[in-house]
Amino acid sequence: MLNKVVNLGGLFAAKSEHPLADARELRRVVADLPRDNAFKALDEITGWFESLAAVEDFPADRLYDVVQALDDAAQPHLTRLTREYLHTARLSRSEEKRLWSINFGFWTLLSASYERCLFGLPGKPRSGEMAPATLSTLAVRALGALGNIVKWEQFRYGPMANGIWLRMGGILLAADDAGVGGKPVTLPGRSGISSPDQEYEKAMIFQAASLGSLLPVEIEIAERLIAHFLAGFVFTERAQIDSVYWSDLALAQAPMRLARMPAQATRTQRFLKPGAAFESMQAILDQIERGGDMPPEIDLGAQYNPRVLIRVLRHLTAYLAPIPPQRKHDRHRVKHRMAVMNGLVNAYVAFSGEFGGRPPGLPVESWVVDNVSRGGFGASLSNISGEWVKVGALIAMQPEGGDNWLLGVVRRYQRDSESEARVGIQTIATRATAAELRVRTSSSYAAVAGIPALLLGDGNEPGEMRVVLPAGTFSPRESMEYGSAGQRQVLMPVAIAEQADDYEVARYRLS
Repeated sequence: MLNKVVNLGGLFAAKSEHPLADARELRRVVADLPRDNAFKALDEITGWFESLAAVEDFPADRLYDVVQALDDAAQPHLTRLTREYLHTARLSRSEEKRLWSINFGFWTLLSASYERCLFGLPGKPRSGEMAPATLSTLAVRALGALGNIVKWEQFRYGPMANGIWLRMGGILLAADDAGVGGKPVTLPGRSGISSPDQEYEKAMIFQAASLGSLLPVEIEIAERLIAHFLAGFVFTERAQIDSVYWSDLALAQAPMRLARMPAQATRTQRFLKPGAAFESMQAILDQIERGGDMPPEIDLGAQYNPRVLIRVLRHLTAYLAPIPPQRKHDRHRVKHRMAVMNGLVNAYVAFSGEFGGRPPGLPVESWVVDNVSRGGFGASLSNISGEWVKVGALIAMQPEGGDNWLLGVVRRYQRDSESEARVGIQTIATRATAAELRVRTSSSYAAVAGIPALLLGDGNEPGEMRVVLPAGTFSPRESMEYGSAGQRQVLMPVAIAEQADDYEVARYRLS
């Protein structure tokens, strides 16, 4: 952390004059921040935030100016590190954690600083003393910072702290009490207009969208889509007959689905329904599925493969629909262990059957299955040991006491602590065959190296076979072939069904 402010708490115990209390010094500090080193710039900014937190008698009329100046100075650096976090291929666990900690730590300090501006020190309320325009802008900034904490917690799939919703509720109530909950404001250097109501509504929709089955980059896309379609959602203080989600600003609980109306109506309750946003998102989804482009007015921050956009839009239109999705298959509570191996290579060995039911020397983990349905399993992990456990991971599974292997994909991931997590696993095949494929157009069949693949024996369309391949293998112009029972079998390409970092599932027509 920044050396020159690391001990400011002790330095200013006897002297209340903090360097940033002087407007000229604040401008110099901001101007001297490194422009080409995001890590160093954010380190210095967070150091200043920590120093402010250590000084109790900082001039109240200066605190907000200082916090927002540091906030604005940090934004381009945050954008750069967020892009690195989301778009760098194969980040190591340590580098991923470093980038996450920098971003999450910044938003944590920033939100606490804005709350101090709003509510003052304990016993010294501030919000009633502010001009309405200032209070509205402050509430938007504070709620935006807390909303970013929710997003970065979701990037790591938890653990989610319900207390953050009580903090957000308190800020919105303070804005409403001052009559500025719906007052629109514009923040310098940032696009669009927002209000305290809209910032809370955006976070509420983000929570309601159940994003635990998406990858971090898809979560980022979902948040930007929610912001774009925000005006189409209906956010009310009273329940409507078709309200879908609700929250209570006075409770430390996340927004939840409105299964039944609250027993008593209160001024702290808020309700949400998709409204016109659902039809708008569905129209964009239909357009992209037909081969169209994402409309240029929708700012996603980067260019994305249409397949990724379709996946995110399908998720949003499912979970933010007038009637949210219901569980397809009943869950049954169980308690048994399951051997798990990660990745296509390990699964290939398991399904080859060459080394018996439990191949020796391979990295086998033991997960506790606590519920099962026709579509898959729910499991608890008491020790998250590897970097590979994430949404989209391909796994081979063998129930305890059995000798058959199943093939699955981690579809949902929720961390309960640093070492414990819960996962939802979709079974994509109960039967699979390990095979070496070769491109059929090769001039010499014997000379071409085989491609390890899994031929899925169930869940296929009539006349087709799904095949799990190493990432980047499928080509719509290349047929594949493999040997079976002394004969050469030909697979004609149809389409990609699913893609991940290290594997892909493709559909082939059986010749």
